[in-house]
Amino acid sequence: MIKTTLLALFSIACTIANAQTVKGDTAIVRKHYYTQHIAGTVTLDGIPDEEAWNTVQWGGDFTQWMPNEGHAPSHPTSFKIMYDEKFLYVAYRCHDSAPDSIVRRMDRRDQFPGDWVEINIDSYHDLRTCFSFTLSASGVRSDEFASNDGNNWDANWNPIWFAKTHTATDGWTAEVKIPLSQLRYGNEANKVWGLQVNRRLFRKEERSYWQYIPQNSGVWVSRFGELHGLNNIPMHRQVEIAPYVIAQADKYKKEPGNPFAKGSEKKITVGLDGKLAVTNDLILDFTINPDFGQVEADPSQVRIDGFQNFFGERRPFFIESRNIFEYQLTGSEAGGDYDSDLLFYSRRIGGSPHGYPNINNGEYLKYPQNTSILGAAKFSGKTKKGWSIGVLESVTEREMATIDQSGNRRKELVEPFSNYFVGRVQKDIKSGNTIIGGIFTAVNREKGLNDILHRSAYSGGIDFLQYWKNRAWYLRGNIVFSQVQGSKEAILNTQTAFEHLFQRGDAPEVSVDSNRTSLTGLGGTVRFGKIGGRRGKHGEILRFETGLTFRSPQLELNDIGFMLTSNEINYFAWAGMQWQTPFSVFRQARINYNHWSRWDYGGQFLYQAFNTNTHATFKNNYQAGTGLTWNVYEVSNTALRGTSSMRQPGSLNHNIYLNTDSRKKVFLAFSMFNSWGFDNTVRNHDYGAGINYQPINALRISFDAGYSEYWRRQDQYVSTADYNGTTRTIVGEVKQNTLRFTGRLSYNITPDLTLQYYGQPYTTRPLYDHFAYVSDPLANKYNDRFHQYSPNEIKYTNGKFEVDENGDGNTDYSFNKPDFNFVQFRSNFVVRWEYKPGSELYLVWSQGNTPDASADIDRPLGESLTKNAFSNEQARNIFLIKCTYRFVR
Repeated sequence: MIKTTLLALFSIACTIANAQTVKGDTAIVRKHYYTQHIAGTVTLDGIPDEEAWNTVQWGGDFTQWMPNEGHAPSHPTSFKIMYDEKFLYVAYRCHDSAPDSIVRRMDRRDQFPGDWVEINIDSYHDLRTCFSFTLSASGVRSDEFASNDGNNWDANWNPIWFAKTHTATDGWTAEVKIPLSQLRYGNEANKVWGLQVNRRLFRKEERSYWQYIPQNSGVWVSRFGELHGLNNIPMHRQVEIAPYVIAQADKYKKEPGNPFAKGSEKKITVGLDGKLAVTNDLILDFTINPDFGQVEADPSQVRIDGFQNFFGERRPFFIESRNIFEYQLTGSEAGGDYDSDLLFYSRRIGGSPHGYPNINNGEYLKYPQNTSILGAAKFSGKTKKGWSIGVLESVTEREMATIDQSGNRRKELVEPFSNYFVGRVQKDIKSGNTIIGGIFTAVNREKGLNDILHRSAYSGGIDFLQYWKNRAWYLRGNIVFSQVQGSKEAILNTQTAFEHLFQRGDAPEVSVDSNRTSLTGLGGTVRFGKIGGRRGKHGEILRFETGLTFRSPQLELNDIGFMLTSNEINYFAWAGMQWQTPFSVFRQARINYNHWSRWDYGGQFLYQAFNTNTHATFKNNYQAGTGLTWNVYEVSNTALRGTSSMRQPGSLNHNIYLNTDSRKKVFLAFSMFNSWGFDNTVRNHDYGAGINYQPINALRISFDAGYSEYWRRQDQYVSTADYNGTTRTIVGEVKQNTLRFTGRLSYNITPDLTLQYYGQPYTTRPLYDHFAYVSDPLANKYNDRFHQYSPNEIKYTNGKFEVDENGDGNTDYSFNKPDFNFVQFRSNFVVRWEYKPGSELYLVWSQGNTPDASADIDRPLGESLTKNAFSNEQARNIFLIKCTYRFVR
């Protein structure tokens, strides 16, 4: 994902154009390369010396893209391309006058280590998508599928292809063989494909392109050169079948008397993955009884603000081609939490069950940790006429919990049988300068858990994107809808859930209706901006975006999507000046300005903030940045969990970071975030540091550490209570300290045989004090918003705080002590061997440990972490062997 991250930054500044060495904004000429059918054979050994290679000419004349854009590269690069009925053949000569300085770092697939060369192929020739094949000097293969003119990169696309490299006295060479079945193309007799070839010279962090692309253009695939001479290539229907078998053993602490905790479990699982080309450009992927035991564990997260955690997708079936199904209400430029809402969030499929049975004394429970996926299929691709199509369907199992009492067992439903559907379509018009699209999602469940789950949930939307001025300017937008249906109890739960809070007493725009059996909502975004254009006289370019996004109170996406909150109208604006060519001590630099405003549907003003931030890459390849945000005004509709809105203190936030040269054997990273609430009301300090050490080309070790201190003086939500027919919202001071570490080790025995370790100890501890109830939540003065309990009004007894508000000697209400001490350790050790292309063997040891650390809440944070996280008393160890074998036709 390293190169993906870099190209996500680069692609917004990439364009395609020129054969001659040019600078600035002079006209760009689209280059052509002419290939021919192979005459002879090629032995794939990395040395292109076979007679067959003499069939075609060398392509070359690369142009430097960075750091000295438009100049000749330090060392020339040349390539050849041939084809036959089954394969596309590519040869490279990467000249280097100092071959001993070629960096041949090893890493796992898709990590782009050291020196590399890359070919990008727009075989659809739609000027928007391409297949990318990257080969490092050490022989590590990386591949990606790019869409949206290079603005989306999918590194989880893993085609079958073959490559070898060789180091010579004048540089290094390579041979590549790409099966045509892995590409998508039309059935015309004489084909023209988009083509781009790139090279990275690692020691100078230099990039050079065959087809020159000015950094200020803001595009990528649409300016590729062209590959001509592909005549009468047969259509290939890709067929791949990959059965797998898993042997798994779990070890954990035995619990005397618990029939479900005997200390060990063993099981064998079989399943099947497959690909089938329905047409040459539309693929059906399917999986039956999928298993993701080799997938890295999620990072630990704990929030006390009520919002749900977001975890990235890690399962291969759902990651590959996910760019087709992505549909956000707005984009990352908007900033803030409200830009993370998705109509399709694949982690909803196969997640933890929603129900939980009631357990009596003397009963033991066997509870499924995840919902089993019986099968899933997706149909995706792009036609020659510019239609992008994606259809995904998945079925999950009915999950039951088993309860045992002295040998008598019963089962209770904790997740009903469910069907998930996503359909996405887009149409390119005018060579991709106009794009229109739509999406539809559906979740349907069998009867069961009717009081908490929707019987059905639907969402959909239409979207558009219009470019002009060579794609430098754009206007884009979407509008979405949602409808959920279910019992009165389920819909009531939705109305009063954290994302909606219809019960909020000061909200004229919403009210609770306990008789409703459905909710229908709307949302949308419109955005206008500039991402390209001409440079100023000092090489600077101005980019900006402004827009509006809205979510109606009834909008509900969380059955198959991800939504933090509803009932908001957000305005955002961003502008940035970027210097993309070296000057003074900088390789690149940029400075940005943002501001945000927010209202709810009742017209209440919620939020106003201003931000500026600056970032730079220096000529020594160090990176640094800093930012300042002034939060002028904030009212939260969620902080009190639905009793009322509450004004929150304004604040000043500052962040700063410094990274050393990531190419060095030792790479250091430092970061710091500080937030100060006005009138000494809030403090938040977060410190992070990391080290990446690569002692040899095949071994990489990294370690990251972070520590945060979070303090709110009075307004942290604790609980609610009834007092004389009114609701008391109880708040308090909170001090939350968090300590986190992440360690990784990667060792490559060969490019196809790797050992990887990941471990994360984590602890967080919020401690509460100085309790109060909310008396005037929107008061201008902070202290006027609360009534703090006096010592005579509150006392702590047997794990509870008892409140005698009227002073009559009797307890009027009580609430539990909210303090907790959370400790967790998660780790994976994976040996991965791709023993033949597409076929893999995994050896996995996974450990999860979330102990009860409440007894150590008074210990120092680090001491509590080391005592509990690494204890085997409550750890669960999973050992598995997974073998897949891919049959390819």
